[in-house]
Amino acid sequence: MQLIKSNLLNNFKNLTHAFTTREGGVSQKPHDSLNLAWHVGDEARHVEMNHELLAKELGYEKNSLVHMKQIHSSLVHIVNEDDNFHMPRNCDALITNKPNTPLMVMVADCSPILFYDDVQKVIAVAHAGRAGAFKNIVQNVLNCFVNEFEGQAQNIYVVIGASIGVCCYEVGEEIYDEACGMGLEYAMQIRENRYYLDVTKILQSQLLACGIKNFEISNECSCCKSETYFSYRKSGVTGRFAGLLMIK
Repeated sequence: MQLIKSNLLNNFKNLTHAFTTREGGVSQKPHDSLNLAWHVGDEARHVEMNHELLAKELGYEKNSLVHMKQIHSSLVHIVNEDDNFHMPRNCDALITNKPNTPLMVMVADCSPILFYDDVQKVIAVAHAGRAGAFKNIVQNVLNCFVNEFEGQAQNIYVVIGASIGVCCYEVGEEIYDEACGMGLEYAMQIRENRYYLDVTKILQSQLLACGIKNFEISNECSCCKSETYFSYRKSGVTGRFAGLLMIK
């Protein structure tokens, strides 16, 4: 199983974290092989087996995992005793201070974001595609750290995994106009009369605006490296890779 670890989060021995890749599972084409999502047309038993394999690899109990039905919103859910592996919430971010409760965000070109407050011992994960970036889900997650867990931006560490880059993320003129109308023209590129969006640049700007300075951002494009990561833009029908974070 090929897992990607963060140099930043590796500094914290009380954390378990990883970004998954396509490798190490049992799913068949076009979901080969470590697909972690049920809604993409894969066989449910294969998805379940993939989760079991990942849980064994990282050392957590599969049924303790909390994941989401991601809806391209900016909604943040505070994990509670009613959350479990089989009942994902409709939201795009999860936050908790509960130990041994792994949180997962699933993606196939969108940005998987992991957050950790080393003072309050709180973790969060977020799903940020174009919609999440435009809605500033980063700010909503930070607000939850501050308002619900007494966190402070300077104590929060953030890692953003592989996602589609500005090299590949072509959008329509209407998205270009929307971005410019929101003051996000700095994240647009025009090449040969085509428009390309840099979601990562938006997220980095939002992190800095929130006062978060301790962050690490992958420079890998999931579309360019679709042999390593699932990419919806590249393949259409495909699986989902994930970012996972847990306090031990």
